[in-house]
Formats: sequence, structure tokens, C-alpha cells
Amino acid sequence: MMPKGELYLIPVPLTEDPSVKAPPVFDSEIINRINTYIVENEKTARRWLKAMGLKTPQSELKIHVFAKHSDKKALVEYFKELETGQDVGLMSEAGCPAIADPGSDIVSEAHRRNIKVYPLVGPSSILLALMASGFNGQGFTFHGYLPIDKADRAKRLKELEGIATRHKQTQLFIETPFRNNQMLEEILRTCDAVTELCVACNLTSKDEQIISTTIAKWRNLKIDLHKKPAIFLLFRR
Repeated sequence: MMPKGELYLIPVPLTEDPSVKAPPVFDSEIINRINTYIVENEKTARRWLKAMGLKTPQSELKIHVFAKHSDKKALVEYFKELETGQDVGLMSEAGCPAIADPGSDIVSEAHRRNIKVYPLVGPSSILLALMASGFNGQGFTFHGYLPIDKADRAKRLKELEGIATRHKQTQLFIETPFRNNQMLEEILRTCDAVTELCVACNLTSKDEQIISTTIAKWRNLKIDLHKKPAIFLLFRR
């Protein structure tokens, strides 16, 4: 029986212009021996492969796109190379593949097919924000996006605040960048003054901004988060 290929999870930078303190971490030897990739965004993947020192001509690469709205029931085409012994790289549009990323379905299928999975080291906005918040790093939950409806969103925020209060657990969530300011306003309206909020935006870029303080102090700040990739964290001591 022909041995199967291996799936390498290749992180990419979080921003278009990552600062020198957070360079992309990768294994150039692996990148330059893999010719097939499963990616969330082909343009982004090709750009970062070039930046990472890819020596293989881009015309020789085979790129499979697996994004948010891809058919999760039709995964066979993504595994043809792996099943015939070729190694494949998995890349997200930003950060670590399979973390708040559709690539987790590819990884899950790889395990079902007994294909070895190798995660490479790289930036995760979720972990970077948690590290920088000063909140509980042993007990935390990432919730992804909260409801868009204002009433439902306010209700959910109170629920997360309650969890943070009862269990001393950090609650992390995100919003579409163009709705960040509305999310911040809703948090400041909904949450108690003593609850703590951390907002980490533009992580690893030159204009990275991380503010971690109480809701009471946040209400005296004027911060513009419009169209800036951000993560929100709630905590209660």
C-alpha cells in the first residue's frame, strides 16, 4: 500500500505589514518541497508563500481553495494528493489555520483518513490577545461572532459577563471590522463598570493597540476601531 502524504498547517502573518517583532515563523525546507496547498484565499496564500522564501515557480503549484462557504460534504478532491503520498500545506487567510478558520474541517477529515498532521509555529491573534490582556489564561472561551441584532447581542454580552463573573473565565469574541465601534459601544452600555475589557487590534502591526482596563475607565476613552481587525475580551476578578 502506498504511504500517505502528510498535512502541514502553515501559519501566515496577521497583517499586510507585520512588524519586525512578529515575523512569520515557518520552515522554508517544508515550503519548498510542497507543491500542493489547501488555502482559504489563493491570492493571499501565493503572496505569503513568496514572502516566506518560496523558490518553486508559482506556476508549478497546485492550489485548492477551501473557504467558509465551500461544500464540506465534498472533501474528496482536497485529499487526492495526500492519498497518493504527496505532502500538502494548509493555510488560512491570516494567522493559524484551523483556528477560527474553515481549515479545521480539512484537519478533521485528515485524522479520519489516518493522515499525519503537523502544526507549524506561528501567530494566533486569539492567543496573542489573551497573553496581552492580563486576564485568566488558564480558563477561557472563544465565542467567535456574537449576534448582529442589538437586543440579542446585548443579551449575549450579559450572558458572557455572567460566565466571567461566576467562573473567573476570560470570554473572547470578535466582530466584523466595520462594526467594531458599534460592538464597543454596546459593551460599554451593557456591561457593569467593574467588569474588565481588553481590546487588541492590529496585532503584530506597527500600529498595534492593546488596551485592558475596567468598563468604567473605558467609558472615558475615545477609541476608533473602525475597519481594524480586533479581538474583544471580558473578565471579572
